[in-house]
Amino acid sequence: MIGQRVTRQRTAIAGLLDDLGEFRSAKQIHLALQQRGDDIALATVYRTLNAMAESGDVEVLLNPSGEHTYLRCAPTASHHHHHLVCRHCGRTVDVDAPQLEELVSALATEHGFTELEHSVDFVGVCTACARAGAAR
Repeated sequence: MIGQRVTRQRTAIAGLLDDLGEFRSAKQIHLALQQRGDDIALATVYRTLNAMAESGDVEVLLNPSGEHTYLRCAPTASHHHHHLVCRHCGRTVDVDAPQLEELVSALATEHGFTELEHSVDFVGVCTACARAGAAR
């Protein structure tokens, strides 16, 4: 949170995200905050999440329906990594992908790019949701 004011709202949102451990939309975060008894306006949730994303405190993923979702990765995942995200339940797994990093580096070199940044997340169905779907 370097350079960001630490407000009651920001602390509540960060605390909730620490507990969730999976990508959630601003509306879902707002609802969860209300259920916890935190009276924070939806507009404040959006503003705070955007500021946290800009400062690198949360990661942003565009879900299949086009909605931005937010995740605060575990402190042990402070290095560059990617995610496996279940499209049904939202379960999120941090993954290292050295082969992907090698591909990105090779593509940058091949096309003469430097200071390349990328964001790759994988969306699918987790084992539990696949089993539940098969049982229906």
